[in-house]
Formats: sequence, C-alpha cells, structure tokens
Amino acid sequence: MLSTLRISEWPIAIKVPSLVMVLMLVVSFVISNTVLTRLAETQERHLQTLSRAYFDGLGGTLLPHILHEDVWEVFDTLDRARSIYAGLNALTTIVLNPANRIIAASDPKAFPTGQPLAMELLEGLGTDGTLLIDEDKRTARMLDAMILQGQKVGGLYTELDVSTLIAERQSVLLQLVVTNALLTLFLMAVGYWAVRRMVQPVRTLGTFLDRGSDGPVEIIPDVQLGSPTSEFGRLFRRYNAMARAANERLLLTEQLAEKERLASLGQLASGMAHEINNPLGGLFNALHALKRYGHRDAVRDASIRFLERGLNGIRDTMRATLLMYQNPQEHRALKHADIEDLRYLIQPTLQQKELALEWYNALDADLPLPAASVRDATLNLLLNACAVSSEGDVVSLNAQPTASGLNISISDRGSGMPEAYQNFLENGSSSGGPLKVGAGLGLWIVRRLLDGAGGSVNVEASPAGTTIRLSLPFAMEAARHVA
Repeated sequence: MLSTLRISEWPIAIKVPSLVMVLMLVVSFVISNTVLTRLAETQERHLQTLSRAYFDGLGGTLLPHILHEDVWEVFDTLDRARSIYAGLNALTTIVLNPANRIIAASDPKAFPTGQPLAMELLEGLGTDGTLLIDEDKRTARMLDAMILQGQKVGGLYTELDVSTLIAERQSVLLQLVVTNALLTLFLMAVGYWAVRRMVQPVRTLGTFLDRGSDGPVEIIPDVQLGSPTSEFGRLFRRYNAMARAANERLLLTEQLAEKERLASLGQLASGMAHEINNPLGGLFNALHALKRYGHRDAVRDASIRFLERGLNGIRDTMRATLLMYQNPQEHRALKHADIEDLRYLIQPTLQQKELALEWYNALDADLPLPAASVRDATLNLLLNACAVSSEGDVVSLNAQPTASGLNISISDRGSGMPEAYQNFLENGSSSGGPLKVGAGLGLWIVRRLLDGAGGSVNVEASPAGTTIRLSLPFAMEAARHVA
C-alpha cells in the first residue's frame, strides 16, 4: 500500500499533488489567520469607538446628578440612553460614586443602590475606558472614570453583548476553511491530472525499455513520437536511433558468433587432421618394416610396440578433440620410448630433404609428465624445424631431465622464427586459439602444453637458425617423489 512506502518511493503523480496540498494548507492558514486578526481588530476598534461615544454622551448628562448623587435622575438618564444606544447591545450600565459604590444601575435588582461594585467585575479593567472582551462569555466590559477639575467624582461601568461579533468571526472562519478546502482539492486534482499528462511519455519510454530487456529493442511507433520540436518528441527519436543501433549491433554479434562457431569447427577439423597426419608417416614406415622384415623377431616386436604407441597417441588426440580441445586427465608417465619414437616419426621428412639429425635422449626413468602432450608438442617442433631447414642442414634434439622437471631443446639452421610466432610462443595463451596467420597450429599445441603444465619456453632466433628450449616442471608432490 502507498501508506507503507517511504515518501521517496511515491510516484511523482502523487508527490506533486501532495506538495500542492501542503503548500495550500500553509497558505490557507496564513491567510485565514491574517483575515481573522484584521477582522477582530476592526470590530474591536468600531466597538471601542461606539463605547466611547456612549460613555461621553452619558458622562455629560450624568455629571451634575452624580455630583449630587441624585439617584432618580440617574435612573431616568440611563433609561433614556437605553433606547438611544440600542444598537450597542449594552447588557448592564452602572453609575458609581468616587468610592465605587453604586449610585444607580440599568438593572437595579441585580445591582442595588449603595452597594459596592463586585471586585470580579473590575478585575483586569483600567479607568481609561478600554474594552476588555471575554470571548468565552461573549461579553465586553469597560470602566471609565469621571474627572472634574483633576478630581475623580464618579465612574461609569458597562457590560456589552458581543455575541454578534463573535458569530461573525466564526462565520468568516468557516467560509475561509470551506473555500480553502475546495480550492486545495481543485488544485490537487488539476496537479494530479497535469503531472500524469506530463509523465505519460516517461511511462511510454519505460515500457519500451522493459520490452527490450530480453531481446531486440522495440522501436516506438511513429504515432507515439509526438511533435519533433517537443522535448519528448526529440527524446523519443533519439531513443529510436539508439534502439536501431543496438539492434544492428545485436545482429552483428549474432553473425559474428556464427562465424566464430564455423571458425572453431574449422580449427577443430584442421587440428584433428594435423595431429593424426603427423604420426601416420612413422606408422607406415613401421608397417613397411613389418612387411619386409617381419620374420625377424626383434624387428617385429619393435615395430608392433611402435605401432601401439602411435595408435595410442592418435586415440589420445581424439579424446582431447571430443573434450573441446581440453586435455584428458592423463595418468601415463612420460617414458624414454615416448621421446625415442619421435626420431622414427620424422624419418620420412628427414630423408625427403636429406637432413642430418643430432639426437640426445637422456631420459632413463619414467617422468611424471603428460606423455601424449609432451610427445605431440615435441613432434610439432621437430616437424617445424625440418620444414624451415634447407637440404643438407642439421636438426637436433636434446632431452635432459632435472631434479624438478624436463628440459627439451630443439634447434635448426633455418632463416629464423618470425617475431609474431616467437611472441606467441613465449608470451601468448592457448585460450585464443591457433594463430590466425600462416601455419600456427603446431605452435598453438606447444603453447597449450605450456599453459597446462605451467612450463616456460625460451626462443633464440637469428638468420643462422632457431633454438627453442622448453622447461616442463613436475607437479610438487611428484617432484618430491622423484627426488
């Protein structure tokens, strides 16, 4: 409910009328108080003027009779003054001697002659003829001393009925309250209507923004745009321009995602072909050896083991491919034969270009490293070295275990590795996929091994050749076990 919300959470269509109501109440209070104060001052001033005229008229007539304390003449004067000043609504008029004893009163039964005037009637009164109004009793009292040659010779006391004046004030107050209330309600209604009209475009904009939160941004129809020169008309047109641009970007993003998907499929296919094609030459050589020398037990056993390791490598490659280029959890340790097999896999390439091979494989025990990944990476570096070498050049491999890992160094005498490939190999990441230019898939496989094993690489490239040094650390617990 609205009453349970904080004021800051109220809709603006409620805030503005509420503010109008508060301001109108404050203005109404100030205006009403001012009007009533001015009315009361005017009434009292007129009443004071009439009372003074009444007292002056009586005083001039009663002065000789007061000096002689002629009771009957005083009564007669008071009786005649009652009809003359009937509009003053005098309830009681009392004539006093210097000792404030009653000479005569307009109501002799209530105020007998010779009795002192009750003190409660004189309470709060001066002797200068100033009115004292009691709104609760709706009366006004006045006491005026009669002075002759500097001496007090008597006094006049009167009590007036001011209920008509009080009723007039209440009537004015009621009219002010009713008028201000109606005016406040009218202004609240006008404010509510005006604010709703003003915020309607904002609600329209909010509606279209909500509709576009889960998909393409919806365009505001032309019939709701309004005048192009109005503030909201310009705002709506800017929103439509932004919506069209956002929709175009969304479409381009979807198209780019589709292209990236197709590119990933291409990378997947090329990676599979690359990784399967590399060991095939060696496997065919092993088959050829079996065909020609299969009757020899040593040749047959070595060829079968070689074929088995080659097929296991192809199987591991397929597993990695099915896992979206993520390495399977390899549990087989790296053996001396895993590195040694590589010299046979590159034999067709070496023979084709008449390259010499310098080979040093110092592995003398199983190492806690992923065998398939290390084989693939080393094979790709050897094939790259053969590819960039000229006929008669030398390609070398040096695999040297250490206390904490394995160092593999591969060298060639080609024209040097391009800077882009060198930077990718030393500082890149396999998360971005293979290089987009040239044949970078083999280097990407090497980079993936380094990222997965936490290894490092150093490349020394010059026009006289290139040396790539891989450093592959053992896992911490495996390193302690090896040590």
